[in-house]
Amino acid sequence: MTARLAIAALAMITIVLPLDANPAPDQLFGCSISTSGVAFGTYSVFNTSPTDSTGTVFYQCTLGVLVRVELNRGSSSTFDPRTLRNGAQVLNYNLYLDTNHTTIWGDGTGTTGRISHVAIPLFQYSATVFGRLPAQQDVGTGPYSDSVTATIIF
Repeated sequence: MTARLAIAALAMITIVLPLDANPAPDQLFGCSISTSGVAFGTYSVFNTSPTDSTGTVFYQCTLGVLVRVELNRGSSSTFDPRTLRNGAQVLNYNLYLDTNHTTIWGDGTGTTGRISHVAIPLFQYSATVFGRLPAQQDVGTGPYSDSVTATIIF
């Protein structure tokens, strides 16, 4: 079973999967996931420091099962860097598991990490997504966005 939600890098988007009024027995045992987006705000090409922001992934399981929480590449073909887009303009960024921005949050392949642990039944977990835009990227003005999917696998 897999539940999917989107994290938007510039827009706050939360998608909640609907619950069936009369769930089948296999739906009584599972996990749910939701997000708050990462919003970088205004980016200045003249700023000499990176622009940081955070979002959150919330998840909960009905049983004590092994879970993995992964983020996809978004519109980029690679995890490093991910890209925000405004038409043909590209602004590099990334999403990390840690406040020091050392472990890219991905699917566990290559140098990316992911959350992996046995969930405590009915415990509401919240994991911070640490976003970073490197400094002094020469891009035009306008709205830049990306859509990254958070997936819980159990």
